This record gives sequence, C-alpha cells and structure tokens, in this order.
Amino acid sequence: MNGRPLHAAALKFFWGPMDCGKSTMALQMNYNHARQGRRGLVTTRIDRSLGPQVTTRIGLAHSAVEVTDELDLRDLVRDAWAEGVRVDYLICDEASFYDLAHIEQMADLVDNFDVDVYAFGLATDFRSCLFPAAQRLFELADEVARIQVEVLCWCGREGRLNARVVEGRVVREGEQVVIGDTVDTADVRYQVLCRRHYRSGDLGPRA
Repeated sequence: MNGRPLHAAALKFFWGPMDCGKSTMALQMNYNHARQGRRGLVTTRIDRSLGPQVTTRIGLAHSAVEVTDELDLRDLVRDAWAEGVRVDYLICDEASFYDLAHIEQMADLVDNFDVDVYAFGLATDFRSCLFPAAQRLFELADEVARIQVEVLCWCGREGRLNARVVEGRVVREGEQVVIGDTVDTADVRYQVLCRRHYRSGDLGPRA
C-alpha cells in the first residue's frame, strides 16, 4: 500500500495534560499525511465543541466522526472501503474517552487491516488516575510519546495533573468525565497543576 511493505502499520499514542496541544498536533498530523497523498479518517469523542469535529484552543477545527458506544472502528474503515474510499490511517482524538473495545479495534486495524492509528488524549483524570482507555493504549501501543509542548503550573513548575475546579475549589469526587474548560468563567473548569499543588489543592494567588 503506497509503496510500503505490508504489516508496517503502527498504533501510536500521544498524550499529555490539558492545554499541551494534543488536538492541534492531531490536526497537524492529519494535514501532513494528506499532503503526501494518504487518505485518512478523523474521529473524536466528547470534543469541547460538543459536535462531530475536532477543535483546538488556537482556533483550528476539522470535521470528524463522533465515536459512540455502538461504533466499531473496523466497520467504519470497512464501510469506507466498500464505497471505494481508501483509508490509510485513523486520527483518533480524545482517545482517553473511548471505550476499551475501541482500543482493541484500533489494534485490530493495525494488525489485520494494515491501517495506521494515531491516538491523542489525556493519560489521567481529575483524580490523577489513569483513564481505562489510556491505560490500554499504554499497554498495546507500538509507540507512546508524551507531547513536548510545555504546560506550566501557576508556580512555574511543570504542569502534570488535571485538577477539576468547582466554585473555586479542587474537587476529588464525581463522575470521571464531566465536560468543562480551562476558562475561569466555566461552572466546571480544569486547571493544570504540578504534583505538589495538585495534592495540596492550591490553585494559586489568582484563583
């Protein structure tokens, strides 16, 4: 396929905290591959826009397939092929919110369909625990890479953990996935903190 030997496809997981540019990198990767004549599909789940698209905080956006519980990523590719559309790769944004079954399907696409899969997402939730899908990606991916765009805690240290903030306080109980943003006006917002200030719940002098 495209001059590449069979079974050269790979499952790659790119992760980092909020605000590190995961969705931006996902769209950049899609652009780079498309420029070389490759054909891909972009998928997402629970994007901040709440629509079937990948959006970024710097204003980029791209239409995407919304990943539901019922969606089988293998059927998505097979259906495209049946319509005569070539699929060389998948860009899977917000992959930490996918079901475990979707991660297994990603591995199947690589191993049995020779389709590259590039997954982007958070590693840990607001409790600093691994998302189940992220954990499975760590276990199965051919390559795991932390996105290198530096995110800083308010104190200047490296931001590592995503704190959920409600009414000005760090909360540590609740549903694992609650939609929020990083803006101060949000009812539920998230703030990236270093480990020290995540554990102490200190949101800084401007909180």
